[in-house]
Amino acid sequence: MSCFFLLAMVSILASSWLLPRAATAADRPNFVWIMSEDNSKHYLRHFDPDGAPAPQIEALAAHGITFERAFSCAPVCSVARTTLITSCYAPRIGTQFHRRFKLAAMPAGVKMFPAYLRAAGYYTTNNRKQDYNAELSDDVWSESSKHASWKKRPDESTPFFHVLTSTLSHEGSLHFPESAMAEPTQTDPAAVKLQPYFPDTPTFRYTRARYHDRIMAIDDVVGKVVSELKAAGELENTFIFYFGDHGGVLPRSKGYAYEAGLHVPLVVRIPERWKDSVSRDRASRTAGFVEFVDFGPTVLNLAGIKIPAGIDGKAFLGKGVDAAEVDSREETLGYADRFDEKSDLVRSLRIGNTKYMRHFEPFYPDALQNNYRYKMLAYKEWRTMFANGELSGTQRQFFGAKPTEALFDLESDPHEINNLVGDPESQGTLRKMRARLNERLKAMPDLSFFPEAVLCESAMHNPTAFGQQNQTRIAKWIDIANLALLPFRDAEAKMQEAISSDDPWDRYWGLIAAASIGRDAKPLVRMVRERLSDEEPLVALRAIEFLAIVTDEDVRPALYRTITRASSEPELLQMLNTTTYLNDFFGDRLTIDVPQLKSSIKLEKRGDVKDRLDYFSAK
Repeated sequence: MSCFFLLAMVSILASSWLLPRAATAADRPNFVWIMSEDNSKHYLRHFDPDGAPAPQIEALAAHGITFERAFSCAPVCSVARTTLITSCYAPRIGTQFHRRFKLAAMPAGVKMFPAYLRAAGYYTTNNRKQDYNAELSDDVWSESSKHASWKKRPDESTPFFHVLTSTLSHEGSLHFPESAMAEPTQTDPAAVKLQPYFPDTPTFRYTRARYHDRIMAIDDVVGKVVSELKAAGELENTFIFYFGDHGGVLPRSKGYAYEAGLHVPLVVRIPERWKDSVSRDRASRTAGFVEFVDFGPTVLNLAGIKIPAGIDGKAFLGKGVDAAEVDSREETLGYADRFDEKSDLVRSLRIGNTKYMRHFEPFYPDALQNNYRYKMLAYKEWRTMFANGELSGTQRQFFGAKPTEALFDLESDPHEINNLVGDPESQGTLRKMRARLNERLKAMPDLSFFPEAVLCESAMHNPTAFGQQNQTRIAKWIDIANLALLPFRDAEAKMQEAISSDDPWDRYWGLIAAASIGRDAKPLVRMVRERLSDEEPLVALRAIEFLAIVTDEDVRPALYRTITRASSEPELLQMLNTTTYLNDFFGDRLTIDVPQLKSSIKLEKRGDVKDRLDYFSAK
């Protein structure tokens, strides 16, 4: 062997020793997510003094970080979970409807984030709830079932990402019969503190006490997971995230873009082996804002995996993340659209302790019927007390028309009951928040400015591309919708222009804006009557709503005719949303004749349209 060859071999070997070794799968941390369904941060003592004790969750926090301001973006499970798994805002990618009629295709070049973990050698498991509104590809989960477990990984050196969802705190846990109230709760009903918008009744006190018991049951689940990881020798190699999948679940929380529906508990336990990868002390707290779009990028960053382009979130832990920058984050976006059979387009923006809510269909009361929601005794009692005239002030707000926009100071008004829109000293803040929300909705762009029926027909094969193609139109409709924020005399000319436009969705939003203004917009009545026979049935529907609100006309014959024109289930469901509104909130004036609700559409045996029709059949 020549000297030259030997020298060459030595050189190659030396250089290989000096090269940084690429991280192998065994060099990566594990991750376990524990999600409790339907609970906001308000029900845990660790986040709120009026919450339930949760010593196991508090123990996680003693070895990790408490995120005091974590947000689900959406106040209902399928939309929140899709936001979480895609790292994308739902109205941008077409996943904002609960329950969806059609799955949305993922944005081009973007996968649900566990797919990136799996490609890097992780064993990815989900036990067991998915509830996604986007198409799930085969490369996301190694296993997703009620039997899925990190313990089934192929080798002990294989890193894992495991999701466990507990249903113990789900809304259904509060669907108990009146007889159940004789059963004692571990939490004393007399000791709980009720939200100020609730009537103080034994039913509400028992319901809240029972829910505190559910939170304590969740705490036991957390303790069991920690014990299993410790027994397997994996605890100090595993990041544990505990959080709620969205807010809830007493009335006016789940399904609503209030803080009670969006603000979730989040604790991340930092394992000993990986503490140096996080630039925070354990047992610390941060008030920096984090959203569900940020959770996936955070896991990828902690795992040392490149964060993909085309998503909306950004990491809040791991190398390259500045803790001070995270602490300075102070903005979160919220969205609520259709919840089962109930539709109501709401967007919210929180910056620091200031909260802005934009109700794009303010004439719909929060109390608009949703069959599943009204299985809860507290909901039923609240509605009965309203009907009997037994409520006053704050406790009545849920049953009336909403303000077109609302502004809250959460420091002095954490329950969002004192609207500052009319406060002279708040006008600068109002303009700033309004402009920022408009900027964000237009930049997405927000697909909900198309009716859901249109999206199902034309967009779901590629929602993000559809949104980009229609960004200018969507921005125009947001501007038309915002005519409702002006005095009618200032908005009238542009409303007339919109209502007479050749674009049906200009007409659609012009009518919504007019209905939002209400009786001050009565000069438009003659023009709106012409829209009752509009070639687009959903435009005719909005004309019906306007005339019901601003006149005493009987719009039911026009409504029945419009319903017969429905050409799809999503379109029919929207028509039945209006039908429910007219029947339930106009006294006896617009009581619906159920046999007149005729449609030629073949319905699924179960579904939201059927639920709406069942509601009328039961009345």
